Amino acid sequence: MLLCALESRGSIAAMLTFAKRRSFEAGHVRKFLLIVDESPEVESALYYAAARIYRSSGMILMLYVIQPQDFQHWAGVRQVQIEEETLKARALFRLFRRKLNLVGFENIPCEELVREGLKSEEIMRTIAEDEDVSILVLGASTDPKGPGPLVSSMATGNAAGSFPIPVTIVPGNLAFDDIVALA
Repeated sequence: MLLCALESRGSIAAMLTFAKRRSFEAGHVRKFLLIVDESPEVESALYYAAARIYRSSGMILMLYVIQPQDFQHWAGVRQVQIEEETLKARALFRLFRRKLNLVGFENIPCEELVREGLKSEEIMRTIAEDEDVSILVLGASTDPKGPGPLVSSMATGNAAGSFPIPVTIVPGNLAFDDIVALA
């Protein structure tokens, strides 16, 4: 489903206006966009973004997307799902801040954002709405089935050549020390 959504992203991108990135202008800060979920490869992307910020400047923008369920019979059920997902997002944000603190990146500024919708569309909307977002950092899965749907979608097809900002893909098999050395 995510791959199909990104392949049809041309229509989404056509509806959105991507302003010039202003992250190095006065009053702005370069943001590394990190898509937060429960996959293990998010940690690699988190450490890479933090190490890059530590060596240069910027902040991490952690985005959690609440994806709509296929079938919602009652509005009350949908509201409960949104509340539960928001609590899960906040818990993941706290977990990733603790992980940064444990490895010595306690001074890395982080911004947290929870959005509702299709992951691909919300990534694009976030980039369109925040002209300080300069780099999307993704972790690649070590699963033999492939690097993960988001990485696969971003690296191939329509999205690869027309994405509005650079995409950094961090291999999921790298040790923390290797990630820091490469950042």
